[in-house]
Amino acid sequence: MIKEIEINTIDELFEQLNKLPNHFIYRGHASAKWLLESSLERVIGRSWSNDDAKKFEDYSLLQFKPKFHLYDHENIEPKSKLAWLSIMQHYGVPTRLLDFTESPYIALYFALETYNPQSQTDLAIFAFDHRAIMKHSIEHIKSKNKEFNEDYLSIYEKRDFIFDKVIDKFGYDIVWIAEPEQLNARLDRQAGSFLFSGNQGLKIQTVLDSELYKNVQMYKFCIPSELYVHIYALLQKMNITSKILYGDLDGLACAIKMHMVARSVNLI
Repeated sequence: MIKEIEINTIDELFEQLNKLPNHFIYRGHASAKWLLESSLERVIGRSWSNDDAKKFEDYSLLQFKPKFHLYDHENIEPKSKLAWLSIMQHYGVPTRLLDFTESPYIALYFALETYNPQSQTDLAIFAFDHRAIMKHSIEHIKSKNKEFNEDYLSIYEKRDFIFDKVIDKFGYDIVWIAEPEQLNARLDRQAGSFLFSGNQGLKIQTVLDSELYKNVQMYKFCIPSELYVHIYALLQKMNITSKILYGDLDGLACAIKMHMVARSVNLI
């Protein structure tokens, strides 16, 4: 179960984030009211089912893969399904993947990227124990599949293969965290990885709330809107900007936009 923690000051926020071990992953939301759901979950909505999720994903792959070479001239063509889903996520196609990062500061940046300070909406940062989640997921797979003998370390070298031959094939009631072996530049810059439900018929939040993960440390830090000013200023000083995280014209444009938004509330 995800534990909610109310943050009151900027010092408290950074103290909470900095004391977490290095095996945590993070996700930022511009609104604390937003649900923890993938873009595909948002598209399908209440009619979510295993059949619909598979139908939407198969359709997207069928439309995207044959045309990839016509439009993309900077990335190598993906070699696995996980890599295809990753590059589709990169370009905004709805997928079952949920973006996370190894850096709490990059997660804070993403919380600010689409934030409207005039809305005075509270923000949120999710922090999950990556190691504990994966160990519970691996043990669950082993209890169902006696031929599966991987561990927390060995899965890293076989992540694409395991996704194709185990996770995607059998649809276990687990959450899985992985990134393709073949990373695009943006995912690498952002220290990114993806969290998703092993069973396409179950939404991410449903699986995270299951008995399997009841003892895993999972936090949601709720951050008051008035701390936006301090967070933005600190991230600028740390040089965590869209220009650095994207490394392209999209990043430059986003940096200009965020600068304008900050000026609109007399931040700079």
